[in-house]
Amino acid sequence: MAGESITEDDPAELVRRAAEATSAYIQGDIRRYLSLIEHSADYTLLAPYGGEPRRGYDSSDEAQQSTARFFRGGQANLEVVETYTSGDLVVLVVIERQHGEGGELAEQDWSLRVTLVFRRTATGWELAHRHADALTHPISFEHLAALARGESGRDF
Repeated sequence: MAGESITEDDPAELVRRAAEATSAYIQGDIRRYLSLIEHSADYTLLAPYGGEPRRGYDSSDEAQQSTARFFRGGQANLEVVETYTSGDLVVLVVIERQHGEGGELAEQDWSLRVTLVFRRTATGWELAHRHADALTHPISFEHLAALARGESGRDF
């Protein structure tokens, strides 16, 4: 499979799977999410709440149970901004338009701007990288500067 030409069906299938996986995740159905998205051994994550990049994906039972407890229901739609293909890579630039309950918070907007990098292997498509942020609504330059300095919780 790796090394074959990417067809127009490949990105379309990855968009379909990503959309279904996004819905499953916000609903706390992590097992369904993992049945749709396989993470590569060298997977990297730039999480929407910032911090250092994470390497690897923890699919342990404990991690799955934690996610299922955190997200307890919601709805999601995937808005595709652009798709790119090169060699054995497909990049999806999307906005995950989602609402749901997370943590101890009532239902709210959890929409994210997301870049997904899929790599084709001999056994299929693996998610190699995810970069997500919550900046679906514009912020001021001053607010951006405060976030860059590590400040938060102020009115801007």
